Amino acid sequence: MVCWALRRVGLARAHLARKASGVCRGHEHQPLGPRPAAPGAPGSAVELLGKSYPQDDYSNLTRKVLSKVGRNLHNQPQHPLWLLKERVKQHFYAQYPGRAGTPLFSVYDDLSPVVTTWQNFDSLLIPADHPSRKKGDNYFLNATHMLRAHTSAHQWDLLRAGLDAFLVVGDVYRRDQIDAQHYPVFHQLEAVRLFSRHQLFAGIKDGENLQLFEQSSRSAHKQETHTLEATKLVEFDLKQTLTRLMTHIFGDGLDVRWVDCYFPFTHPSFEMEINFHGEWLEVLGCGVMEQQLVNSAGAQDRMGWAFGLGLERLAMILYDIPDIRLFWSQDERFLKQFRVPDINQKVTFQPLSKYPAVINDISFWLPRENYTENDFYDLVRTIGGDLVEKVDLIDKFEHPKTHRTSHCYRITYRHMERTLSQREVGGIHQAVQEAAVRQLGVEGRCVKHTDPHSPRGPTSEDGHRLCPTSPLRVQQVLQPLDTT
Repeated sequence: MVCWALRRVGLARAHLARKASGVCRGHEHQPLGPRPAAPGAPGSAVELLGKSYPQDDYSNLTRKVLSKVGRNLHNQPQHPLWLLKERVKQHFYAQYPGRAGTPLFSVYDDLSPVVTTWQNFDSLLIPADHPSRKKGDNYFLNATHMLRAHTSAHQWDLLRAGLDAFLVVGDVYRRDQIDAQHYPVFHQLEAVRLFSRHQLFAGIKDGENLQLFEQSSRSAHKQETHTLEATKLVEFDLKQTLTRLMTHIFGDGLDVRWVDCYFPFTHPSFEMEINFHGEWLEVLGCGVMEQQLVNSAGAQDRMGWAFGLGLERLAMILYDIPDIRLFWSQDERFLKQFRVPDINQKVTFQPLSKYPAVINDISFWLPRENYTENDFYDLVRTIGGDLVEKVDLIDKFEHPKTHRTSHCYRITYRHMERTLSQREVGGIHQAVQEAAVRQLGVEGRCVKHTDPHSPRGPTSEDGHRLCPTSPLRVQQVLQPLDTT
């Protein structure tokens, strides 16, 4: 465990970060008060973390998501995400001491998840037409404020405050598909380190003659303002740092490989994969920070690296947790497995009792415009909550004459702690159907019955294969939980 003295150092350094821009100061933490108000129509406001945000046409938060703000699973002692965060902190504190023995890396794990769109996108050089900006993929309070989609939203502010080595940990929010690996709220851990010319070339033969910067052309291996020597040294330090970190978490003898990729805020960029139990798994993204970002934050004489990882993904691999919903469980049978005296103690999750799944299908015609799959997934999550294990789009059809498109979704309901009844699920599914018609403008499809033994299943009146549910019909299948 990290000693209290090191914790005090982190608190002292936090003071420096609060000197960042007025935007950053504007998100000082307030005690989590009453349940957040539900988002409303333009002209209304939503109360969140002690502040009021006017709603507009961009607002798309749901009660389900708002209820998660302030839970901070990564700061709850003995929670599996807290254990993993503490292991990473312990490693960085031990491996990278700064001056006078204090930690080189400061840690920020309580920054507000409410950020501006500038912080989340523009400060990171994300182009205006980049897909990650889409309303359908993010949670907006309004056109100017949102729940952060990544902890990178704080990079610029912390660099501007004069920090050159830090970790940021926090909850992030994205609209996404529904399955055992995806949840609208998850947690990221991000790290940044900058180097001066002296720091980078210290100990290098003839290092006094080497430079960080030059004016040349961009290539697959470097940015136009970086020398190749400096880029290779920063890249080497980054990969060495991450290899040590993953070895600390997963143990010695870990096989690692690097895959070239693209991120708007780093170049060159890489994904790190580890071979765990015979399978290659992607665990994080990283790269040499774009100098334009570093320069805009006031650190023109330095260059550096950054990486970000998902705590849930890493914990699911490390502890063998099969379903991301478990991290939000209050079930004592889950939580007690992670109450260990040593944060480095090996923990292998023991599955809870297996409860059957209930599977319902829903089919509808899409409206002519303004429909995204994430709108439907969000609606299902809002109504079904954590009873929904996954939603699969199992069929698409375009009518040859009207050119209207229909979707058929299969919704799997499963309670983590008890068996669901047919009546209980039927009521929830009916509410999903009615809300889809009312809020998304879809039109339910009618079922034309076929021979019940036919492998094609039911069809619509045009003869197209149709999933067996419309607003008038529900198919229910009991299915045991497969934890293999």
